[in-house]
Amino acid sequence: MFNIINFPHRSHFVSFYFADSQKKSNFVEANITNMQYTKEALNQAVKDAVDVMRKGGIILYPTDTVWGLGCDATNETAVAKIYAIKQRSDAKALITLADNANVLTYYMKEVPEIAYDLIDCADKPLTIIYPNARNLAPNLLADDLSVGIRITKEPISAAICQRMRTPIVSTSANISGHPTPHNFKEIDESIKNLVDYIVPLRQDEETPHEPSGIIKLFANGTFKIIR
Repeated sequence: MFNIINFPHRSHFVSFYFADSQKKSNFVEANITNMQYTKEALNQAVKDAVDVMRKGGIILYPTDTVWGLGCDATNETAVAKIYAIKQRSDAKALITLADNANVLTYYMKEVPEIAYDLIDCADKPLTIIYPNARNLAPNLLADDLSVGIRITKEPISAAICQRMRTPIVSTSANISGHPTPHNFKEIDESIKNLVDYIVPLRQDEETPHEPSGIIKLFANGTFKIIR
C-alpha cells in the first residue's frame, strides 16, 4: 500500500526522498565518459530517429534507463502502434522523455513547484507523474489525465528529444508481461522486427540498466512514491 504524504516545505520532501542516496550514480557522467561513438555518428543517428518519428514511425533507442520503444508523444496513431507492439492495453499509460524541464508548462495545466527541485536533485533517473496533462496524445494518458515525464540526461536520448522538439514515448522494449530487457542483446528479435528504426549506438553494452524511480505528484501538494 502506498501512503500519500504532504510536506509543507519543498526542501523537506526532497530531503525525505533522497535520504537513502548514499552513493551517487553519476549515470550522466559515466555515459559521456564511456561513449564509444563519434559526434558524427551521434548526429546521424539522431537525425534518422527524428525523421522516422516525424513520419509517425517507431524507434528502438537507448535511454537513461533501459532500451525503449519511442515515438512522437503527440501522435495518437504512433502511440497506438507502440501499444500494439507491446500487446498491451491502452488503459495503461506510457512514460515520455524530454530533454529539459522548460517544456513541462506546455504539457501540463499546472506544474507542482516541487517538481523542479526533484529534477534538480535527482542523482538517478526519476520519472515524475504530473496531473492534468495537455497537448499530448490522448491514448498516452492515464484515466485521470496524468502523465509520466522524465527529463533525460543521457546524451543520445536527450539529443533526440532536443531535435524532435516534442516529448517522445519511452517504454521498455518488451511484450507486456515479459521480463524487461536490461541491455540491447536481451531484446527479443520480434520486437526489433516491428520497429521502423533502431539506433545503432550503445548496442554492445553489457552492463545491466534498470527502470527509473517513479513519483506521482498531485495538484494539492501531496505525492505518492510508486517505485
